[in-house]
Amino acid sequence: MLSWVVTFLIIALIAGILGFGGIAGVSIEIAKAIFFIAVVLFIISAVVGLARGRTRV
Repeated sequence: MLSWVVTFLIIALIAGILGFGGIAGVSIEIAKAIFFIAVVLFIISAVVGLARGRTRV
């Protein structure tokens, strides 16, 4: 999922350099949204992992 963030950031940088401000702005917003979704999913999975605990074999 974080690879999508990097992809959109690269698109935004290239678009910004070439002068396409609208595309750059949209790409940055998409990258931010995907990043925050990834962070939330990570936190949820960490909490669930801690709640389940470890089982000894």
